[in-house]
Amino acid sequence: MYAEVIVDIASSEVDRIFEYEASEDVYAGSMVSVPFGVKKIEGVVMRLKETCSFDPAKIKKISSVLEETPVLTAECLELVDFVKNRYHVPTAAALRLFLPAEMRKGRVKAKNVTFYRLNPSFSVTEITAKIPARATAQRGIIDILAQTEKCVSSELNEKFGNSAVRALLAKGYINAITERENRNPYVSLAASDKRLVLTPQQQAAVQSAEETEKRVTLLHGVTGSGKTEVYLNLIKNAVDSGKTAIMMVPEISLTPQMLSQLRARFGNAAAILHSGLSQGERYDEWWRLRSGEARIAIGARSAVFAPVENVGVIIIDEEHDGSYSSETAPRYNTAEIAAERAVKNGCKLVLGSATPSIDSFVKAMGGEYNLVNMPSRINKKPLPEIIISDMRLEIRRGNNTPFSSRLRSEIAECLSSGNQAIIFLNRRGYSQTVICQECGYVAKCDACDVSLTYHMDANVLKCHYCNATYKMLEACPECGGVHIRYGGTGTERVVKELSKLFPEAKILRMDNDTTRNKEGHFKILKEFSSKKADILVGTQMIAKGHDFPSVTLVGILDADMSLYFSDYRSRERTFQLLTQVSGRSGRADKQGKVVLQTYNPDNPVLQYAVRYDYDGFIREEAKLRKATGFPPFADIVRVMVVSEDDAKAVDVLRSLYAAISDIKSKNADKFIFFNKMKSPIKRMQNKFRYQVLMRVSAGQKELKNKIYETSLTFSTKDVSVYVEENPNNLT
Repeated sequence: MYAEVIVDIASSEVDRIFEYEASEDVYAGSMVSVPFGVKKIEGVVMRLKETCSFDPAKIKKISSVLEETPVLTAECLELVDFVKNRYHVPTAAALRLFLPAEMRKGRVKAKNVTFYRLNPSFSVTEITAKIPARATAQRGIIDILAQTEKCVSSELNEKFGNSAVRALLAKGYINAITERENRNPYVSLAASDKRLVLTPQQQAAVQSAEETEKRVTLLHGVTGSGKTEVYLNLIKNAVDSGKTAIMMVPEISLTPQMLSQLRARFGNAAAILHSGLSQGERYDEWWRLRSGEARIAIGARSAVFAPVENVGVIIIDEEHDGSYSSETAPRYNTAEIAAERAVKNGCKLVLGSATPSIDSFVKAMGGEYNLVNMPSRINKKPLPEIIISDMRLEIRRGNNTPFSSRLRSEIAECLSSGNQAIIFLNRRGYSQTVICQECGYVAKCDACDVSLTYHMDANVLKCHYCNATYKMLEACPECGGVHIRYGGTGTERVVKELSKLFPEAKILRMDNDTTRNKEGHFKILKEFSSKKADILVGTQMIAKGHDFPSVTLVGILDADMSLYFSDYRSRERTFQLLTQVSGRSGRADKQGKVVLQTYNPDNPVLQYAVRYDYDGFIREEAKLRKATGFPPFADIVRVMVVSEDDAKAVDVLRSLYAAISDIKSKNADKFIFFNKMKSPIKRMQNKFRYQVLMRVSAGQKELKNKIYETSLTFSTKDVSVYVEENPNNLT
C-alpha cells in the first residue's frame, strides 16, 4: 500500500504529492512523520493506492503515524483541494486551515490525569485490617477512597505524602489509572436555558429555511426579532436527526454568549473554536468535534473548518460582517467555503443579519437565495427612536466636549431611571493623533505611514497597524515645542469625560485594549449584563449580537466617521453599523432611544438609518454599484507587491503590470478599470506596498484564474506578490 503525502511546508516549490510506503495503520487523512531529505517532517496522507508511480525500490516508508485517528475526514480532504484551487495557495497552506496550529510539531498533547482508586480485589475491611494502626496516612487514604470512586493523585500526594501512596501501591491495595481530561474553556460560563415558544414569525422562518428547495436562506430579521432562537431550533432539528451543526458569529466577544445558550440547550454537545482559547483548550475542543463527542461547532470564521461529519445545518450570523473575509494568507471567504460544505453534505446554509450585505441581497432578489423576512421585534415594541444631534450647532454654542447637550441630558435621565446606556465610538485609545501646535508635526510610526494613537492609560503612543509602542512626547522632536495637542477622540477619552460628567456612574470600556486575554470580553459583558455598571463604552465589538434588557439609551459618537473612508463599501458599512448599534437599545419592555451625533445630518445614508429603511437604502446602493461597476455587479481584483526594498518592489510592479496588460489586451471588453499605483498606506511594518488594481466583469472565473497564475509567478524571496479578490479593506 502506498500513500500520497503532502508535507507541512507551505511553499510552491514543494507543493506536490510525495509517495511513501504505508503500513496498515495509515489511512487517508492520517497525520504522519516521513523522511524528507536528511530529516523527518510532518505531513498528511491525502490518498492511499495499491501501486506507486515510481520504482518501488526507491520508495521510502512512512516513519510513524502521529495520531491514532485520521485528523481529516474525507470531506475535509476534498475541501482542502477546493481551497487550494479556489484561492491559489499551496496545499500545505490549505491543510493548515483545517488543523489547530497546536497539533503541528506536537506543540500540545492530550492532558492525562492520574487517579487512585481502591483495588476491587480487596474489601475495605480487609485492607484496613492489614494496615498498622500507626500508619495513619495510609488509613486516611483508604478512608477517602472508600467514600469516593477515585481521587486525583496530586491531591492525595499533597495531603498524605508520596511515601504513604507508594506503600499502598506496592501492596496492591490501590490502583493508579490514567484518564484523558479535556481543558474546558469558559468553565465558569453560566448556562441558563431561556427556551421560548416560537412566535409565528420565528416558526415560519424555521420552516422556510428547512423546506426550501434552495441551498441558501437569507434570514433578514430586524434587531430583536429573535433570530437566535431560530438558529437554536434549526440546530436542534439537525442534531435530533443524527446530524451535526456549525454556527458562526463574527466577533470572539459573541462566542461565549452563544456558547452559553448552546450549552444550556445541548449540554456538552457544543464545542467552541476560536483564536482566543489557550492552546490546550483549542486542541481539546477540536478533538471533541473530530471524535464525535461534540456535535455542534460554535466559533468565529475558523469554525467553518470544524472537523464534524454529516453536517445538517451551517449558520452564519451577522453575515454582512467583514471579519468573515480573511485578510491574511490564505485569503478565503467564509461564506464560499460554507456553501461548498453545504453542497457536499446536502444541508442548508443560513445567512442571518438585520442588515444583509448587498451581495446577499442581490442574490436573494435574483432568486438564487431563499429570502425570509422577520420585520418585527419579539416584544412587539417599535424599534428605538433615533434622534439626530447636529454637532456643528454644538461647536457654535461653545461645546467642545465629545457629547452634545441632548446626549448628556438623555444619559442623565437614563441613569436616574435606573437604566443602562451604551456609548459607541469606533476608535480606541485617548486621541487619534498627537500634534505639535507650534510647527504642526504629527507623531507617526517609524515602520508604517500612519499617525500614532495616544493611549493615556499606559501613557504611550501606539501604532494600530503593527502594534509598535513609543514613549509619549514630552517635546516636539522637530522644533522642541512643548505645546502638544490631541486630535480626535478615542474610547479612553470618552470614559474620562463621562467620569467627569457623571462621577457616580460605574463605567466599563470594551475595545481591543481591554479584551486582550481570553475571557476579557466575557468578564466585561457579564459585569454589564448583571447591572454592576451603568454605562458601557466601546468600539464595534459592542455593536452587534448583545442583548441587554436594561439598556434604554445608545449614544453614537462621530456617526459619519466611516462615511469618508476611501472605500466603495463605506456607505454600506456606515448604514450597517448604525443600524446594528441602534438595535442594542430597548430590547426588553422599555422603549429605547438612540442619540446619533453627526456633522452631516442631511447625509442620505444617515437619513435611511434614522428611518430603519434597509430596503430603500439597499436598493439605492445597488443601483449606484451597478451604474459604476462595483461589486456585486463586478469583481475587484487587487495584486499586491510588498517588499522591504522599495526599488525591488517597483521593478516587480512594472514587470507585473506589463504581464497583466497583455491579459487585458486580449480581454479588453471584460475590464472596467485597470491601473498600477502605490497602496493607500504605502509602507506598513517596514515593507513598501504597491498594487495593480482592476475591476472586471462579474463571474469571469477563467480570467481571474489567469490573473492569479500570472501574478504569483512574480513572487521572489525578496518581493512578495499576492492576489486579493473583492478585498474587505482596500487600504
